[in-house]
Amino acid sequence: MTIQENRQDDILIIALKGGLDTTTSPELDQTLEKYDPSVNEIIFDFENPDYLSSAGLRVMLKAQKAMAGRRGILIRNASNLVMGVFQVTGFTDVLRFE
Repeated sequence: MTIQENRQDDILIIALKGGLDTTTSPELDQTLEKYDPSVNEIIFDFENPDYLSSAGLRVMLKAQKAMAGRRGILIRNASNLVMGVFQVTGFTDVLRFE
C-alpha cells in the first residue's frame, strides 16, 4: 500500500493505493498520528484501495474518534468493494461519504 498525503490549510487529504489490512494499517495509523489538532477534517480518497479489512476499519474508527468536535472524516471515491465493507459493518452511519 502507498499513502499520499496532502495538507491544504486545516484539511488533510490521504490517498490510498493498495490493500488496507493488518499488514498495512499500522502505517496509516502512524501517518495519522503525526498530525496535530489543527487538522479539522481528514479526507480519505479510496479510489484505488482494492481491499479493506477489519484492521483498516479500526484505523478509520480511531481517526474518527480523534476528530471529535471537528469536521471529522470524509470518504471519497470508495469502490464498490470498499463501500460494501463500509455498509456491512455500519460505518456508513459513522463516517461521511461523497
